[in-house]
Amino acid sequence: MTGIAERHTTAITSRQRTSLRNHLAGDREQTRLLIERLTEEMGAFLTARRDSPTDDEHDPEGPTLAFERSQSQAMLAQSRQHLTEIDAALGRLEIGTYGMCTTCHGEIALGRLQVRPQAALCIVCAGRVR
Repeated sequence: MTGIAERHTTAITSRQRTSLRNHLAGDREQTRLLIERLTEEMGAFLTARRDSPTDDEHDPEGPTLAFERSQSQAMLAQSRQHLTEIDAALGRLEIGTYGMCTTCHGEIALGRLQVRPQAALCIVCAGRVR
């Protein structure tokens, strides 16, 4: 192999790049809407919490509200992380490094990008992280 730029240019065609960009943009919008909805839900949980007794242990709805709030918090955190990954991928598209592993600088397989367009790591490097 001769160089990073050479390896990178053979990976993805312009048409594939456009398709992946569109997929990322659509996923970004869906994720943004999900974050909005979850943020509203969190506000509703806080309102419900203020309007109900504070003793979850003896309130039949207490554990349910706590569980639902905990789930929403986890989903909100995951969604925010996903949005960060999408924005980073869009940034890599802009500067021309999209499809290149951010760790080893090798190509990320097209199949991986089609399934996970926000991927920043090739499958080998991603396996090392886990």
